[in-house]
Amino acid sequence: MIVLQHPDLIARLPDAEAIVADKGYDSDCIREQITKKGARPAIPRKRNSLKGNADMDWGLYKYRHLVENTFARLKQYRAVATRYDKLKRNYESMVALACGCLWLPM
Repeated sequence: MIVLQHPDLIARLPDAEAIVADKGYDSDCIREQITKKGARPAIPRKRNSLKGNADMDWGLYKYRHLVENTFARLKQYRAVATRYDKLKRNYESMVALACGCLWLPM
């Protein structure tokens, strides 16, 4: 039995103008739920889709790539990738420290 979790997750999202996701979330039911929430879906359609990507905001979608790259760079720090810290505040401090190191010019 497959239980879809996306309705609960989308319902808990804060109000936003747009919701950006990758092709894995390309389905009409997800798009409808995002639209009902008052947001605009920025989800590219899969290659075999008949509808095409005419209404896709590619400028907004490029920001998703930047976020994914940031997570990839943060995971280069072992303490962030493996979460050795038991306490939430210690882990958040390590993430802040790693972000500071990424932000500084080397």
